[in-house]
Amino acid sequence: MAAARDTPPILWTPTPERVREARLTQFARWLREERGVAAAGGSYAELWQWSVDEPEAFWAAIWDHFEVIAHAPCERVLGRREMPGAQWFPGATLNYAEHIFRGRDDAAVAIRHATELRPLAALTWGGLRALTARIATALRAEGIVAGDRVVAYVSNLPEAVATLLACASIGAIWSSASPDFGASGVADRFAQIEPALLLAVDGYQYGGKRFDRLPVLAELQRRLPTLRRTVVLRQLDPQADLSGLRDAVAFDAWSGAVPLGEPDPAAPPLTFAAVPFEHPLWVLYSSGTTGLPKAIVQGQGGILLEQLKHQHLHVDAQAEDRVFWFTTTGWMMWNFLVGCLLTPASIVLYDGNPGWPSMDRLWQFAEDAGVTIFGTSASYLSACMKAGIAPGAAHDLSRLHAVGSTGSPLAPEGFEWVYRHLGEETWLFSTSGGTDVCSAFVGGVPTLPVHRGELQARALGAKVEAFDPDGSAVIGEVGELVLTEPLPSMPLFLWNDPDGSRYRDAYFDMFPGVWRHGDWIEITARGTAIISGRSDSTINRGGVRMGTAEIYRSVLAHDDVVDALVVDLPKPGTEGWIELFVVLRPGAALDDRLRATIRAQIRGDCSPRHVPDVIEQIAEVPRTLSGKALEVPVKRILSGIEPERAASRDALANPGALDFFVARVRSDQH
Repeated sequence: MAAARDTPPILWTPTPERVREARLTQFARWLREERGVAAAGGSYAELWQWSVDEPEAFWAAIWDHFEVIAHAPCERVLGRREMPGAQWFPGATLNYAEHIFRGRDDAAVAIRHATELRPLAALTWGGLRALTARIATALRAEGIVAGDRVVAYVSNLPEAVATLLACASIGAIWSSASPDFGASGVADRFAQIEPALLLAVDGYQYGGKRFDRLPVLAELQRRLPTLRRTVVLRQLDPQADLSGLRDAVAFDAWSGAVPLGEPDPAAPPLTFAAVPFEHPLWVLYSSGTTGLPKAIVQGQGGILLEQLKHQHLHVDAQAEDRVFWFTTTGWMMWNFLVGCLLTPASIVLYDGNPGWPSMDRLWQFAEDAGVTIFGTSASYLSACMKAGIAPGAAHDLSRLHAVGSTGSPLAPEGFEWVYRHLGEETWLFSTSGGTDVCSAFVGGVPTLPVHRGELQARALGAKVEAFDPDGSAVIGEVGELVLTEPLPSMPLFLWNDPDGSRYRDAYFDMFPGVWRHGDWIEITARGTAIISGRSDSTINRGGVRMGTAEIYRSVLAHDDVVDALVVDLPKPGTEGWIELFVVLRPGAALDDRLRATIRAQIRGDCSPRHVPDVIEQIAEVPRTLSGKALEVPVKRILSGIEPERAASRDALANPGALDFFVARVRSDQH
């Protein structure tokens, strides 16, 4: 891969006051005083090393420091340590939702929320508790019991949050998808887990356009034969006709809930079932772009501990914070955002097109909602940079003190853009993890500096290493991102995988007993990290392996290039054939001069071996609903795989973007 990097400049250093007030600092002090952990008095690197060398002591400390409510005690912290099959806190019973609601002031704000159809409003803790209690009561009335699956085809709304918490409170299993998914994409996910109840919206608005989903709901009912009830949240039309649906009822009538924000003194009490530590909390899904999505089952206890650790110590969400992350219910960052309710902070929801009516929509929303921690994707920050947005100058973002970025590697130029336009006092934390653990392996540490283009450090308790092909850990070199010790939030299992073979194949096929995540990572001698993209889309030329993220960084540095996709194709008589597809800004043309400039830039930034053989212009890069570029599916299409086998269109944000590649192949065949 790339040669060793020079130390990049520091763009941000926390003030002594910020370090002193960080939850991480408070936790380290507690470890010293209450547990006598010497490493807690040293550097973050020393604390991290202790956390991964002594996982039982570390996770016991998280349990005790955050005062986990156990209805039955655990026999020990780690019953089995090997992977796969690690067993955490055997014998313990608890409830995830109970920790969300404990000690809350009913008058305080829990959620601020808006959509393209709903103006900005606030829901108090009392309102959220009442709504959750009414939904839990309605679920019980339907016969929903612990272990039953409740699925949701909903927008990013407070009602979705309340239904998730209601499911957790009774031990039911939650799973969600965004209403921009097509029927096949949703059915591919939900049918696997045989749901008993479907919560859905009648439609939604995106980019000023309204989308009726009632026909999709009818199709979902046909493809989900185990459904006993469909509950429809009338978001698009208060009078939407539900007569064409089987066993359907309007959400308001079903739950008995009062309008959001109004007092509800008649709400029933909210109770919490004590469930085993490994009782399933929710099911998340892999992207499903090249086959049936993996149904990833995560447990109440494992997610609780991971989110207590990450949202407190790494996001540093505190009492005055308003945490926003731009996401839909189809991305794990929605579940992550809900987990921020485990902290003293409130959360902020937005549902709509981030680029409508203009690219600075989310920055305006951040001003309106008083957001303090602003989370988004690297692609959104890049789009703002390309569009010439200057959010700090155009909006009052005086409350904003932190920006989080995930979804794909944030280019060094993106780091610079944040500090140029949001101020040198802003903490930028770029993170990387995955749906598979619903958290980040590497990312933000509020007590460490931010280096240009780098993730600050490995997360506590996450023994992340970079492995070379022989399975040896390397420093200062790019390798496979692996975890050599278990995390509590790793999947309990994959649904419909009785012998565990799919689970083992997904994560433990390359290095037995070691979790291989599928990303390229470099751990620097300073403890920072650089993610170079997915290892399954790496381009190997003459033994020089290059992550596609490094190529994108080079290409996107050109002002005329807005987006890009690169694939490596097998071709007889060559080491491989690199094709680069670019999206250009309006008015730009892909002529010989621009092609030469792009090739020269890649040659200088990456390597001569990775200069593309072909550069073509496309209208848009095909992406998953969570924004990831479809490198592997496009490679499969261009290699002659039938398009319907190469990619599931219902799993894509812009399925029409594949048409260019399908047409290219057919043209080449004639």
